[in-house]
Amino acid sequence: MTALTELTIHEAGALLRSRSVSSSDLVDACLERIESTEPTLHAYAHVMEQSAREDGRQADKELAAGIWRGPLHGIPIGIKDLFYTRGVPTEGGSRVLKGFVPSYDATAVRRLKDAGAVPLGKTVTNEFAYGLNVPPTRNPWNQDYYPGGSSAGSGVATAVGSAFAAIGTDTGGSIRVPASINGLVGLKPTLGRVSRHGVIPLSASMDHVGPMARDVEDCALMLHAIAGFDQLDAASLDRPVPDYSAGLDTGIRGLRLGVDRNYFFSEGVVPDVRVAVEASLHSLESLGAEIVDVRIPELELAAIVGLTILQVEGSTHHLPLLRSKSPDYETGTRLILILGALIPSTEYVNALKARTVIASAVRNTFESERLTALVGPTLPVPTFRLEHMAVDFLGGGAGVDLSGIIRHGVVANVTGLPALTVPCGLSSDGLPIGLQMMGRPFGEISLFQIARAYEAVTTWHTLRPDLSAL
Repeated sequence: MTALTELTIHEAGALLRSRSVSSSDLVDACLERIESTEPTLHAYAHVMEQSAREDGRQADKELAAGIWRGPLHGIPIGIKDLFYTRGVPTEGGSRVLKGFVPSYDATAVRRLKDAGAVPLGKTVTNEFAYGLNVPPTRNPWNQDYYPGGSSAGSGVATAVGSAFAAIGTDTGGSIRVPASINGLVGLKPTLGRVSRHGVIPLSASMDHVGPMARDVEDCALMLHAIAGFDQLDAASLDRPVPDYSAGLDTGIRGLRLGVDRNYFFSEGVVPDVRVAVEASLHSLESLGAEIVDVRIPELELAAIVGLTILQVEGSTHHLPLLRSKSPDYETGTRLILILGALIPSTEYVNALKARTVIASAVRNTFESERLTALVGPTLPVPTFRLEHMAVDFLGGGAGVDLSGIIRHGVVANVTGLPALTVPCGLSSDGLPIGLQMMGRPFGEISLFQIARAYEAVTTWHTLRPDLSAL
């Protein structure tokens, strides 16, 4: 029999509804997996064992009474340690907030609880999601390699079965990067689709909240639970929430998918990634989609524009804490926050203007070419070796060049468009490779349909890391 921790949400949900397993069984299985993997992988900053067991028992009582809250009812999930959790520490991966316990849940957390999900714990993040320190989390596919950031804990927990799915944040790729590296499906929704209320901010205008899961259907179920208007988030948009899992198998015949090879297939894209993604494009074409070569020169501005906005907005939020708790910040984080505070206001305003130019260019390309999505590699490389991740912001050192990751990830944040990554291959070293698709505003359903069609003719999404050596 398949181990409980290897099930998808929809598989586990079917067993729960038939009373073949209980939520307590699922919680116990995940806690056992946490016990066996955490000494090595460190996906969790805080495990909520007692409350998870209580929530599991409550879910079982409700299910036994015929109360069904939806597909997540009784399903154990992970929560990135940027989300406020009532009565549970929320430290943002930093000594600055050590011991901070919120009095309320973030909107996304509350909605997951309302859907019956069982929070297992808070997953590890880089300090305040900035990604300038190297947390203890390790890559389950190969511990010598970077596990992704800043939602690495959520990605690793989902990949190894110490959670059935998890939520994270994405300001320049921080859901899609660990999802790709860990062989998962990860979605950065449209800006305004999911509330950021109760989430420690990095960039007020580029932060997004989204799910990471083991397949497309699970990702759709997670999004349905957390999406919706929230008046407590100024960026939230009042749009109906569709059933994202309905119509997944509609197919993609006749859809036009754009490929900007000059941008997404140029700088630093290694042969393993290029071959895997080109094969994926052929698969989509064989399913009836039309692959259209496009060129959007304005994308070349995305990285510098996005980083300028991120640095200024990040520094604005952190300045009060920098004044009172400066020594508690990691050196790299502190220096980049100080740098952001020194950027002239004119540069920030120019970046905002350039952002509208980029968004307009992308929107015009979607319209003129009648595109459903832009597709390409999620990352230019499968991942990096850990020893290459050290960065010296004082001017020395041999840190890895992260420009490729930023280049591929930040476009969707600058434009606010939805972007999804799905596994599309393995490198020669056995490391997952991701295919990214970026859609129209509120076009998540189309992205799910494209990814589901791809899943139907491949098996990459079913592969899991070998945990026997842990």
